Amino acid sequence: MADIQEPANLAEMVRMRAKNRGDAIAFEFEGRQTSFAELDIKTNRVANALKALGVKAGERVAYLGKNSDIYFELLLGAIKANVVMAPVNWRLAGPEIAFIVEDCKAPVLFVGPEFVEQVAKIRSQLPGVRSFIATEGGAPGWPGYAAWRDAQRGDDPKVEISPRDIAIQLYTSGTTGKPKGAMLSHANFLNLVQAGKDEKPDWNKWTEDDVSLVAMPIFHIGGSGWGMLGLYQGAKGVIAREFDPTKILDFFEQSGITKLFMVPAAMQFVVRQPRAREVDFSRLKYMLYGASPIPAALLKECIEVFGCGFVQMYGMTETTGTIVALAPEDHVEGLDRMRSAGKALPGVELAILDADGKRLPPGEVGEIATRSGSNMAGYWNLPEATAKTLDSDGWLRTGDAGYLDKDGYLYIHDRIKDMIISGGENIYPAEVESAICDHPDVAEVAVVGVPDEQWGEAVKAIVVMKPGRKATPSDIIGFTRERIAGFKTPKSVEFIEALPRNASGKILRRHLRDPYWVGKDRQVN
Repeated sequence: MADIQEPANLAEMVRMRAKNRGDAIAFEFEGRQTSFAELDIKTNRVANALKALGVKAGERVAYLGKNSDIYFELLLGAIKANVVMAPVNWRLAGPEIAFIVEDCKAPVLFVGPEFVEQVAKIRSQLPGVRSFIATEGGAPGWPGYAAWRDAQRGDDPKVEISPRDIAIQLYTSGTTGKPKGAMLSHANFLNLVQAGKDEKPDWNKWTEDDVSLVAMPIFHIGGSGWGMLGLYQGAKGVIAREFDPTKILDFFEQSGITKLFMVPAAMQFVVRQPRAREVDFSRLKYMLYGASPIPAALLKECIEVFGCGFVQMYGMTETTGTIVALAPEDHVEGLDRMRSAGKALPGVELAILDADGKRLPPGEVGEIATRSGSNMAGYWNLPEATAKTLDSDGWLRTGDAGYLDKDGYLYIHDRIKDMIISGGENIYPAEVESAICDHPDVAEVAVVGVPDEQWGEAVKAIVVMKPGRKATPSDIIGFTRERIAGFKTPKSVEFIEALPRNASGKILRRHLRDPYWVGKDRQVN
């Protein structure tokens, strides 16, 4: 939108869009449309309903469900009450879900229809939850969302909100096996759209005719953040309940999508659909992609099929999403810059640091650090983890290794952390290893990421069994699946006599990982 007035917080953003966009459609979900004016009133009701339940400013509420317009009503209604939404990854196993809900101390849990039965099974593990609310349809003994919301007045709650207040808490995989709640403030979100507004490139400009597809899961910044970005710009957001390649193509045909964000694995599923080459993509302006590197052959295929501008994005939950972008004009086959993640967005500083925290010159590989107004406020109730990631000068250590060229383009080389990225999901070996080590016959295990054509990387477990004990790969995989999410379980298992260690006894994970990456020009896929 041209000459858009800048709100001071996200609650004010909703009110302003209701005034200047009124009857225009804010969200469309499975045939249901909500105008900007209706969204303003519904989110007022949500805020008043949360207050009626006794939820106080600064408290967290949790949402376990797939993408829907209801989620964004809850997120924005919570924001108006100065309450913090904590969406939970619905792909997690029961114990993992329980940990997050209890960690954020949510007195209220909103549950989607697919997860009512699962929550009933883990209810004893949720002693802090006072109220369970079913978001769609009924659940025995639980109030339904629509009735709960509409029992309240639609008057604005007029709660005072500071830009520094937390707007959302997104959980990231933890290096120690437990997820961490990254706290993102109103200022973090607003910085993304307000910084350098007068120098935005064409791909980062929006019009009131834009139609955005929200297809990535809302428990990721690529879902919640993308949905909020479109709303800020006054554009129509079409919400997909979950990623389904065939339905994604339907959205292009039926809704005239102009912009969307996807991870490379999702792009591959869509472009390989038999009818992908028959769909009319003429309204599609830009496809933004990121969360993991993309194979050159896949990118070339997507450019040919979709025929739009492509923008590679690099960022993290802790940076409220994108901080670096590779513009469409740099997507030229044979251009060396195609291997890069792009250049820093306006208002974002980048630095490459050595082990002592000193800046390195162009071309030298070190840890990527960033400073901007979009760096998170910190990790929820984890001051030591926050201090390791954010220093006193506002620099955030990404845990990624890379280098800058003389023109400021960022090249990702490796991950300093052992994190595996599979289909855009972050997986830490410690989490998987902890689950496998619960197996009574396993002596020790090391988990590494190996190249995978479909998912980018796949989880591989190298297992040492106890003397005299045996197991099959399927035994280990099945055992693990009962304890952690399916996307974290190993896709392959190898058994060896002993894990390689250095003189101090530390596992030499690199020795296990390196053979699978021979011939690759970088150690991420």
